[in-house]
Amino acid sequence: MSAELNGPKGTVFKTDIGYFCLDTEDRVVSWEVINYGAYGMREIELARSLMDEGARVLVVGAHIGTAAIPLSRCCRDLVAVEANPRTFEMLRLNVLMNERRNVTAVHAAANHENGNIEFLMNWRNSGGSKRMPKIRDPNYFDDNPKIETVPARRLDDILDGVFDLVFMDIEGSEYFAFVGMQRILAGARTLIVEFLPHHLERVAGITVEDFVAPLAPHFDSLAIPTMDRIVARDEFTRALQALYERQQGDTAIIFRKRG
Repeated sequence: MSAELNGPKGTVFKTDIGYFCLDTEDRVVSWEVINYGAYGMREIELARSLMDEGARVLVVGAHIGTAAIPLSRCCRDLVAVEANPRTFEMLRLNVLMNERRNVTAVHAAANHENGNIEFLMNWRNSGGSKRMPKIRDPNYFDDNPKIETVPARRLDDILDGVFDLVFMDIEGSEYFAFVGMQRILAGARTLIVEFLPHHLERVAGITVEDFVAPLAPHFDSLAIPTMDRIVARDEFTRALQALYERQQGDTAIIFRKRG
């Protein structure tokens, strides 16, 4: 559970995962941290089980740090990338409050090319903020989000070195991120990423085959917890297509290399 303290921005809470500056208008991530002390612990524990203290970790879509900060306590160093300028400021503050000296925060939207993109800054569910979708589904605009222009970057161009684990939650921008981080994916042992059919169709405007294409050269197996299946590379597309056709998502599918 959480205890409220006075803070310079938003409201600061002492939680089960550290000190966090939270937006009390956010009805998803902040609400859960305030009421339950943490957010996304299933995915955090999964990531912890696939890394060790010597690991270098990349979190893409770090939001306010509810995954990045706990994970940083279990690895050598961690880079946290966040596109939303509002939540990025809270991420930086939360990193400082928790004295996470092994965390580097980067403000950018992971993309296939360098430039700028339009970005929806939702307030009721700030974790659902996303690039301007290809199809303007009313569900993405139901809280009248502010639209900002944010820097978009190929992660291969702005990040150095090898990451053992990549943890990604970027609300439909996954394909674009994959294309712009082929060097990083080539060096990574594990990728944990969300798979939501409506993000492929309405945000990115891609197929399952498109989603898999930038990943297949780099990973040997795929675990899909909602299907209780582990499949080899030649089954990646078929297995995810089955999820897509049922309009069934999974918050953490796991691509891995052998060994």
